[in-house]
Amino acid sequence: MTLARLFLLMTLLPLLELALLLLMGRYISVWFTLAFVILTALAGSILLRYQGMQTIRNIQRDLQEKRMPTDSLLDGLFIFIAAVLLILPGVTTDIVGLTILIPPLRQLYKFSLVRWFKSKFKLQGFTSSARSQVIDSHIVDSSEREK
Repeated sequence: MTLARLFLLMTLLPLLELALLLLMGRYISVWFTLAFVILTALAGSILLRYQGMQTIRNIQRDLQEKRMPTDSLLDGLFIFIAAVLLILPGVTTDIVGLTILIPPLRQLYKFSLVRWFKSKFKLQGFTSSARSQVIDSHIVDSSEREK
């Protein structure tokens, strides 16, 4: 992400959030708007705690089964992103954060992220040569050399 895009994101997103909060307060009610922000933060923190602990258990299970916990680690990343979005006050960030915490929607986000990575980076495997000969060796310590 270029610096100009980051600057636009950091200036336009808070302005959008402020405008939406003001519009909600004006057309619905100030109390509903405040309740919405507080309740989404509360719901998000409850879901975050539950799903965060579940993700930690999934990572531990994967490691015990000698599997790489890539899916669980991606879940953890997205749950962290959702937490940051829910901490930020605003309508847009709350909605996006809550959608990330819904497991079927999080799968769509993960699929999109993986597809983006595959389009940006070329993944190559490593194969060793056909040589299967084992060379036996040992390490000579400097104290052994002096004897």
